[in-house]
Amino acid sequence: MAQTSPTFSPLYRQIKSLMLVALESGEWSPGQAIPSEQELAARFGVSQGTVRKAIDEMAAENLLVRKQGKGTYVASHNDPRSLFRFLRLVPEGEGLSHPVSVPLECWRAKAGQEAARVLAIEPGSPIIIVRRLLEFSAKPVVVDEIYLPGEVFQGLTLEVLQGWKGSLYSLFETRFGLRMIRAEERIRAVAADRRTAEMLRVKEGVPLLSVERVTFTYGDRPVEWRRGLYSTDEHFYLNELN
Repeated sequence: MAQTSPTFSPLYRQIKSLMLVALESGEWSPGQAIPSEQELAARFGVSQGTVRKAIDEMAAENLLVRKQGKGTYVASHNDPRSLFRFLRLVPEGEGLSHPVSVPLECWRAKAGQEAARVLAIEPGSPIIIVRRLLEFSAKPVVVDEIYLPGEVFQGLTLEVLQGWKGSLYSLFETRFGLRMIRAEERIRAVAADRRTAEMLRVKEGVPLLSVERVTFTYGDRPVEWRRGLYSTDEHFYLNELN
């Protein structure tokens, strides 16, 4: 029987893992400055260069933000620069318009087989389902249906959603202590059914983008399953590839 060799992890990746533990435990909160490279080097018993390399990689992954002359901070969904990190819908022409979230419904349910599989919870576990519109310049462009683990989002109601002025992810971060780290999306073309057409003010049968997103927090734990229908009459989906 063949034996698997141990996987080598560079020292800076080991330091990165320790820093991720600090982030996940809440030792360093979103928007808070982390200790200096010198302090972290002393804490972990490594060189500042090793710490710097770990921070560089975490900054590239949008986990940390370097601020010139101020230090390094934990990335936050409350930062205006993070608004379009996951939303890739861009208007035709110049400039970006800021979407307005219009919550329509919020109700509690029990997870079916698909929701349980995607959210890595047991079938029948409590979930919260949110339906909302995203409007650009007062025009509805996106219909979202969002599935959330009920145990994580206790206290989320339609009134809470309607009273929040920032992005949905900033609400999740501020009220529930949950930061979204990465997302996976699947995109296909679909035809608008009658109900969706009425909500988006388009003709029934026009092509829409169906965007299914699973969003993860620390520890690669799925905490949101979102199914959105996008009108591309005046917008397009932009994805930058490096």
